Amino acid sequence: MNYLPVRLSPGADLRRSLEREASVSLGGSAFVVAGIGSLADITIRLAASAQETRVSGAFELISLSGSLSLDGAHLHMSVADESGRVIGGHVCYGNIVRTTAEVLLVALEAWQLSRTVDPDTGYRELQVGSAGRNA
Repeated sequence: MNYLPVRLSPGADLRRSLEREASVSLGGSAFVVAGIGSLADITIRLAASAQETRVSGAFELISLSGSLSLDGAHLHMSVADESGRVIGGHVCYGNIVRTTAEVLLVALEAWQLSRTVDPDTGYRELQVGSAGRNA
């Protein structure tokens, strides 16, 4: 496994930046093992919701984890607002780094991750294959 610590700067879109980093530096297939930092605005999809929720303000990124593939990301995060209230959900585009985001990525050199629509869930779900072919 290849570990890659990443620091995202103010103004970066969290999800878009991690998808780009996985594609450029890690061959497209990686897991986000940990992430901390701060966000200026958040856009998340809450459990069982079809709609995104957008909230403006200052947030501490408490935890971040998920998978990255050339077909996109599946990331979850927990954040705390200025009062310490915690909210979490699926990371969408539009989570803007306020001061920093420090993330540890792990490349999966022997594996190729992809995402295809699962007829049972209706969502693009993870498919795992050995490098060079999809399962």
